[in-house]
Amino acid sequence: VVARPGHSARTILQAVALSSKSGLSRGRKVMLSALGMLAAGGAGLAVALHSAVSASDLELHPPSYPWSHSGFLSSLDHTSIRRGFQVYKQVCSSCHSMDFVAYRHLVGVCYTEDEAKALAAEVWGLGMPGTQDGRVVMRLSVAGGGSRRGGGRADLHGGEDYIFSLLTGYCEPPTGVSLREGLYFNPYFPGQAIAMAPPIYTDVLEFDDGTPATMSQIAKDVCTFLRWASEPEHDHRKRMGLKMLMMMALLVPLIYTIKRHKWSVLKSRKLAYRPPK
Repeated sequence: VVARPGHSARTILQAVALSSKSGLSRGRKVMLSALGMLAAGGAGLAVALHSAVSASDLELHPPSYPWSHSGFLSSLDHTSIRRGFQVYKQVCSSCHSMDFVAYRHLVGVCYTEDEAKALAAEVWGLGMPGTQDGRVVMRLSVAGGGSRRGGGRADLHGGEDYIFSLLTGYCEPPTGVSLREGLYFNPYFPGQAIAMAPPIYTDVLEFDDGTPATMSQIAKDVCTFLRWASEPEHDHRKRMGLKMLMMMALLVPLIYTIKRHKWSVLKSRKLAYRPPK
């Protein structure tokens, strides 16, 4: 670069830099781009692996189970809800309450109104104290007594997969792991040490419909019941979604046809410019 009178040193340096960049060969540019992409990919992979290890913290994540109600238009298994309520009533209600679920909510889901009234009467043992104006108003927390140790709506935390894995995941701690007295090892629980004793095991109860009470069956049924308790409108929401899809299947073609008809005049007209003579 030849300096001309009036050119400053800074201008000369900028010209030299530009000439050096433009002088890079095509192969060198491709090589530099490939190295940059590899470096960025390696850094992203390292960050992802570090985040995964930090988030898990030696915690075993539950697998994804093929629940019958997980489909886009699949409903809950109401016979499973009934068995799950039986599990909750006989096993879980002594420690875990359900303050926002009443016996009347079971009517039409897994029990008839007379059966729900009979269930409420069994708890009190005095006629029909859980009814008011012919409706079952007593809540499950009153029946189970679990309000002493906790309350609130059924919280699935990580969903049915987490609850199922937690209930069936109790095992002996691995070699080298020691737990304090009163704690149990469960790889699906954060920290792996849980104070709740294994609540279910095979034949812990007998189902009214004669279904074999295996551990996995009991866990599956109580998870289905909790899924319904956390979202009682599950089936209604999917029915409404199906109705909306059917309505949209009729309305969308109609709206599209009307749109094409209304705008066809504007879209098909031709504007011609005629300059003044």
